[in-house]
Amino acid sequence: MEDLGRLLTAMVTPFDEDGEVDYRQAKRLAQALLKSGSQGIVVSGTTGESPTLTKEEKLRLYAEVKSVVEHGVVANTGTYSTKASIELTREAEQVGVDAILIVVPYYNRPTQEGLFQHFKSIAQSTCLPCILYNVPSRTVTSLSAETVIRLSQIDNIVGIKEASGNLEQVARIIQDAKRGFVVYSGNDSDTLPIMSLGGYGVISVASHLVGNQISRMIDRFLSARTEEAAQIHRDLLPLINALFVLSNPIPVKHALNHVGFPVGKPRLPLTEPDEKSKSTIEATLKDYHIDLPVEVLK
Repeated sequence: MEDLGRLLTAMVTPFDEDGEVDYRQAKRLAQALLKSGSQGIVVSGTTGESPTLTKEEKLRLYAEVKSVVEHGVVANTGTYSTKASIELTREAEQVGVDAILIVVPYYNRPTQEGLFQHFKSIAQSTCLPCILYNVPSRTVTSLSAETVIRLSQIDNIVGIKEASGNLEQVARIIQDAKRGFVVYSGNDSDTLPIMSLGGYGVISVASHLVGNQISRMIDRFLSARTEEAAQIHRDLLPLINALFVLSNPIPVKHALNHVGFPVGKPRLPLTEPDEKSKSTIEATLKDYHIDLPVEVLK
């Protein structure tokens, strides 16, 4: 897990004017993120609009990003179908990604035993390290601490992206999971609280724009400079809130376009933000230094 790093960006998927995946821009964005604090890239996750990408688009995205990122490419291969997830995981491994992210199955609402068997089956289908992803605001079903602790005993299930907002659950996982199992914050606003409980880092959206600042916050906390870390955390909260004023990734895509790094519109059923939300996002951006090197486009 140290090889993947403490700050990973859940990267948006750039689209061109025709709504097709812009693979060239995806590579540029991945490189720009690595130059501005990120240590790894999550491809085709929630922020990457995974539900609207075809299997072929996902596999090419994995390959294209991997061609410019030596190490730290995490492919989201989880779906609500165990069989489909296994197939995509195996193909992602052949492409050469470094790890996989597996979201809790959405829509079909499995039991905790069903979740255990789902994740176990996917992990056993690959040699890659696997990161669980718990985001009940989107999946309805939440992966319980007890199930995570059971899953942590499987050798290549190495961590979890925890976006439940339940700090009691996070604490229980950190306390009782297998030694070496790591917890990433799945919400930018929870990063410092989760690290204070013993969490490892964050899989971030805000790092598209302020990656160096998030990295600095993590470093300050690890160096026991907690007041400095807390100050950075507090300073970033208005931007984080603005980036979630509408469903992710609508705001962050608008923000990237606005600061001069074109990533196109979201795919339907997501749409561009309304005028009030645009104004909120743009006004908030004025108060921040943007770490992303926009000049990479030139």
